[in-house]
Amino acid sequence: MGSVSIQGPPILLVVVDTEEEFDWFAPFDRESTGVAHMRDIHAFQVVCDAYQIRPAYVVTYPIATKPDSVAPLREIHASNRCEIGAHLHPWVTPPLEEEVNARNSYPGNLPRELEKKKIDTLARAIQEHFGVRPRSYKSGRYGFGPNTADSLVELGFRVDLSPLPAFDLSADGGPDWSHAPVEPRRIRPQLLSVPATSAFVGFARSKAPELHRLAHSPPLSWVRAPSLLSRTGALERLMLSPEGFLPDHHVRLTRALLDQGVRVFCFTLHSPSIRPGCTPYVRNERDREKFLDACRRYFEFFQGELSGVSMTPLELEAHFESPSSDPLTSPARA
Repeated sequence: MGSVSIQGPPILLVVVDTEEEFDWFAPFDRESTGVAHMRDIHAFQVVCDAYQIRPAYVVTYPIATKPDSVAPLREIHASNRCEIGAHLHPWVTPPLEEEVNARNSYPGNLPRELEKKKIDTLARAIQEHFGVRPRSYKSGRYGFGPNTADSLVELGFRVDLSPLPAFDLSADGGPDWSHAPVEPRRIRPQLLSVPATSAFVGFARSKAPELHRLAHSPPLSWVRAPSLLSRTGALERLMLSPEGFLPDHHVRLTRALLDQGVRVFCFTLHSPSIRPGCTPYVRNERDREKFLDACRRYFEFFQGELSGVSMTPLELEAHFESPSSDPLTSPARA
């Protein structure tokens, strides 16, 4: 339907894909539902608390139903230090009717009724165990499909967090977000779409994503064309995440988007990265400290140098409904 405008200081959302542990390089497995890392979630929460940031934990079905994950997250939520949303991993969410494969791991590829049933099952589980009906949603693997928006509206969701601008996931059966806008927009009158902050930066960005795709294909990839584009400042694909991206990347991406008029930024990560060994990004205690330090440094930069403010997804949606309201006292608490 179109982008939405916003005035005032830049706004930061922190969204945590709060999910079960599984091998990212192995086939999808319905039995991979461990949640032991959630005992460490306070290590990240205290970083947010220091900057009065209320992260949005968008949770999968195993997280929403296992005592080891419900207990620590319910404690954080009960003290009004976070927002709870939904994150659909279809291969571990009832009804378990579809074949488990890469294509079906993108929930938007499922038949309309099956996708909707899974979203509803997840929302009911969250309501049962956390005492709140989720109103923000993020498709697993950024797998938003042709029926997702209508299903979300019918189920009472207000915010979708699925888009991943500048990334093409079609080779694996997922959506192509290459040309997706980086700014929030309404895709239904009742549904605000808020993308992860990811974009091409550099003096050749008008040629992206075609140039990026070309550089990553033989024979240019053999001569390390992507590295050359990055070093020369021509083109670089960056994401506002501590997973695979450094503090310098975060600042460079933010400043580039601010110059383009972007005012809303979404910092994202996966909850298993809080525990060493659960994701490729954090393999040991030293990696974890660097990971958490990257979060601290960005929050300090955003609130300090940029004089930015933080919101949750539902607070942002409420702010668009009533832009004159104080973003720090928004009534949208969930």
